[in-house]
Amino acid sequence: MALSRIWSAFIIVAIVVASIKCFFFGQTDIFNWMVIGKADDAANPLKLDGIIQTCWVSVELCLKLIGILALFMGLMSIAEKAGGIRLLSRIVGPFFSKLFPDIPKGHPSMGHMIMNFSANLLGLDNAATPFGLKAMESLQELNPAKDTASNAQIMFLCLHAAGLSLIPVSVIAIRASQNASNPTDVFIPCLIVTFVGTMAAMLIVSFKQQINLFQPVVIGWILGLSLIIASLVLYIRSLNAAGIQSFSGLLSNGLILFIFFIIILGALYKKIDVFDAFIDGAKDGFKTAINIIPYLVGMLVAISLLRTSGTFDVVINGIKSVFVYLGTDTRFVEGLPTALIRPLSGGAARGMMVSTMETYGADSFASRLSGVFQGASDTTFYVVAVYFGSVQIKNTRYAIGAMLLADLVGVCTAIGVCYLFFG
Repeated sequence: MALSRIWSAFIIVAIVVASIKCFFFGQTDIFNWMVIGKADDAANPLKLDGIIQTCWVSVELCLKLIGILALFMGLMSIAEKAGGIRLLSRIVGPFFSKLFPDIPKGHPSMGHMIMNFSANLLGLDNAATPFGLKAMESLQELNPAKDTASNAQIMFLCLHAAGLSLIPVSVIAIRASQNASNPTDVFIPCLIVTFVGTMAAMLIVSFKQQINLFQPVVIGWILGLSLIIASLVLYIRSLNAAGIQSFSGLLSNGLILFIFFIIILGALYKKIDVFDAFIDGAKDGFKTAINIIPYLVGMLVAISLLRTSGTFDVVINGIKSVFVYLGTDTRFVEGLPTALIRPLSGGAARGMMVSTMETYGADSFASRLSGVFQGASDTTFYVVAVYFGSVQIKNTRYAIGAMLLADLVGVCTAIGVCYLFFG
C-alpha cells in the first residue's frame, strides 16, 4: 500500500508541477518532452528521456539482466546442489539468527544473503542482483503471507539498500576523468557513510521488529567487520589512485573467478551433474528477469515524470532558499541533487554527479560531496521495484519508510563528514 501511494504521488506531483510551468510560465512544450522526449535528441531542452523512451529503456534493462541472472543463478543452483550454500549458512548462522530470528537454522536463504552482501561490499553490482533475487526467493518460501513483505525480507532489503561498499570504484574513475587533483579523496568518507547507513538501517529495522542487538554474537560480528574495514582503510591510504583502482579490480574480479572455481570444484567433488544443475538455475534467472519488467516499467516511468517535470529543481531551489534565509553555509545544497535523485535512479544520480563536477569543478566541495552521495547508498526505489517485484510482494509494509530514513541518516552523515574532511 505504501508503494502504491508513493507511486501515485510521484505521478500527480510531476503532472501538477509541469502544468504550472505550462500554463503559468509559458513552457508550452513541456508535456511533449515529458511524453516523447529522448535524452540524445539535440532539440530536447531537458536532455532527459520521456515516458515512452523510458518504457523501452526499462525493458532493455531487463533484457540485459537476463544473461547476468542466468549466469549467476545457474552457478547458485550448482552451489546449492553441492551443499555450498548450506555450508555458508552454517558459518553465518550464529550472527544472522539474531538479525533474522524467523529463519530456521541452516536455511539456504542465509547463504544467499551473505553472497549478496559480499558482492555489494566489493562493488560487484552484476553479481549482487542475482544473489539478492535468489535470497528474496528463498525468504519468500518461508513467508506465510505471500503478497506481504515478511520481517526477514524487510531486514534483508533495508541492509542491502544501505549499500555498504568498501571501494567506490566508479566514483573514483569519474573523478579521475574530470581531472580531480586527488580522485581518491572521497574513498574514506564514502566508506564511513556506507557503514553508518548500514548500522542505521540495522538499528531502525531492529527497533521496529523488537530485535535485541546488544548480544555478544552481534556485537562481536560488528566489531570484527569494523576491524576489517579499518585495516583496509589503512592499507588503501598507502596507495595512489592507480594503485587503488588496480587493487579494487584484483579484489573484485578475482573474487568472481575464485567463486566460479570453488563452486565448480566443489560440485565435481560431490559428483554433481554440473551442467544440468547450471541450466536449471539459468532457467529461473530468465523467468525472474521477465517477471520484474512490469514493476520496473512502472517505477521508472514515475521517476521519469518527476525528472522531466522539473520537480527536482523546485525542491532544490526551495531547500537552498531556506538555508540562505537562515544565514547558514549553503555549499552543501549544490551537491544535494545527487542525494535526492540517488534513491530513484543510479544512472541519473551519476549524471547529476558529473554535472556538478562540470559546473563547480572536480575539486569543489559540492563535487566531493556529490561523489560521496553517489558512492554511499543504493537506489532505494529501484531495489524495491525489482526485489519485491521478483516475488510479487504488493504490501511492502514499513520497508520504504525504513530505507528512506536510513538514506536520510546517510545524507546527514555525508554532509557532516565532508565538512570534516574538506572544510
